Amino acid sequence: MAFTGKHSCYSFTFASIRQNAPSGSGIYALSNASRWIFIGDADDVQAALRSHLAEVGTKLRMAAPTGFTFELCDPAERAPRLARLIYELSPSCNEPDRDGRS
Repeated sequence: MAFTGKHSCYSFTFASIRQNAPSGSGIYALSNASRWIFIGDADDVQAALRSHLAEVGTKLRMAAPTGFTFELCDPAERAPRLARLIYELSPSCNEPDRDGRS
């Protein structure tokens, strides 16, 4: 199941993040017009998005994300929800770690 609830794809800019992203626990995703780029989780979705926006020269930034979405999620439920979304949406910048996990 893709992102739940009422979702919009917001512009991936500092102003849009400040205006639209929550400072709470949740799952977030970065995309561009053609694909999902990255799905992550954080205690503070807004801070995580700002951090990604400030990155320079990373694989994620080179993929040129233009939008983001999110869903609020209890911290105890984030890990399985994150794994499920990565499995379903196959974002290009979520690579398995050495143990084969995303």
